[in-house]
Amino acid sequence: MQAMKSLLVCSFLFSFLSISTTTTPDTITPSRSMRDGETLVSAGGSFQLGFFSPGTSKGRYLGIWYSVHTETVVWVANRERPLGDSSGVLKVTEQGVLVLLNSTNRIVWSSNSSTTAGNPVSQLMDSGNLVLKDGNETNPDKFLWQSFDYPCDTFLPEMKLGWDLVTGLDRYVSSWRSTEDPSSGQFSLRMDRRGFPQIFVMKGAKIMSRAGSWNGLHFTAYPYSQQTQASPTSEYEFVLNKDEVYYEYRLLNTSTFSRYMLNPSGTAARFTWVYRTHSWEQSSTFQADQCQNYALCGAYTSCRVNVSPICACLKGFVPKSPKDWNSGYWSDGCVRKIPLACSSGDGFLNYTGVKLPDTSSSWYDKSMSLKESMSPKWLV
Repeated sequence: MQAMKSLLVCSFLFSFLSISTTTTPDTITPSRSMRDGETLVSAGGSFQLGFFSPGTSKGRYLGIWYSVHTETVVWVANRERPLGDSSGVLKVTEQGVLVLLNSTNRIVWSSNSSTTAGNPVSQLMDSGNLVLKDGNETNPDKFLWQSFDYPCDTFLPEMKLGWDLVTGLDRYVSSWRSTEDPSSGQFSLRMDRRGFPQIFVMKGAKIMSRAGSWNGLHFTAYPYSQQTQASPTSEYEFVLNKDEVYYEYRLLNTSTFSRYMLNPSGTAARFTWVYRTHSWEQSSTFQADQCQNYALCGAYTSCRVNVSPICACLKGFVPKSPKDWNSGYWSDGCVRKIPLACSSGDGFLNYTGVKLPDTSSSWYDKSMSLKESMSPKWLV
């Protein structure tokens, strides 16, 4: 029942207006296009590319979905420009551009790839990545274009969340507008590269929640449990250098399916496919509790969901606005009870098991390794 409840609340349920019935190999070329009613299937059979209509919508979209659950769409090409009928055709031009054409042969969507290729091929990979490349090229750095660089509402394994600092490409997840409208919604999940980078859920330009900062094993908002360490299901990577800053995860068991999805209400959650029940089960959520709300308690405070009230001033601080604080409005935070006087013996207090504060305005030593940063001389 709980699994089904999670599925109904946090995952999209689609009823396709027309189900594709003809399957083709995992590639299309200038001489072989794909029409509405056909699907492209990845070599391992994990994903399909085809046309669909979500819910009661009459618009037609080109999307990618799981073969085990065709209602779970993970990427949409023409999310801002639906087709009005089932005349859509996906083609690869001789110059190496992927285009979606309508009934009058007008381009509704294209890959906008600028590099030409002598033998352009578009292939649906078993990771769910739709790529455009030259012939049998296998190096992702040499692909002409790939859907993983332009996520929709789903963050898949092997997908990068973050920035290519050389080209300025920002890879971020954006919610659907509604369960029947895949156009860009109000919410996004993205890497903020100010100060020491961290991941935010945002509503427009407003920060709603954050995952904390990367500490070498995990984001500080999500403790790395002993159980996870003993039997890991995924491996995680955080890359920060002069060329890139991104977060990526990979599944250790390639026969399993797992994904992060940002729904239209702004909740980011991870789902894992359960073969026994043939359904998605929510395994974690970005906003696990009220304390994940950004700046809920204000400055110089702590937030704990297992006490009431959940916000409290740190030792040596008092509410800045006592009346508001007692009314349950904590965002003004706290101020020092008495002025700081280091010469009189004031020092540092040690807090453990907490998420690091917002690091967007922080400074950090780029040359220091994780091992060096954990040295006792830096832990004050």
